[in-house]
Amino acid sequence: MKSAVLKVLGGVVAVMVACNVYAQASDTGADAQAPAATSAKAQKKANGQLGRKVRAALAKAKGLDVSSIAVRARSGAVTLTGTVPDQQQIDLAGDTAKGVAGVSSVTNKLNVQQQ
Repeated sequence: MKSAVLKVLGGVVAVMVACNVYAQASDTGADAQAPAATSAKAQKKANGQLGRKVRAALAKAKGLDVSSIAVRARSGAVTLTGTVPDQQQIDLAGDTAKGVAGVSSVTNKLNVQQQ
């Protein structure tokens, strides 16, 4: 009888220790995710700022119609999409975007608008 009680008591202690260890491991994981969320917010903010800088540079470029150009920035990589009246403006937009500080690459998906 004593051995059965001791076995049950030992099993209960083992389960409690395992639960405590699991709870501590879960708390550590939650703390590690918080900086990742903050980092994602900072990255999103940086992407928005870079996109606005590129858009402003395109707007200042002489001879470039930016009314149908969309700019997307992600970790320094900029993508231009939309339409422009002629091929020269496609080239000008790509070159202008490449000249903006913080831009590591430009994907130019602009098309000539059929009139």
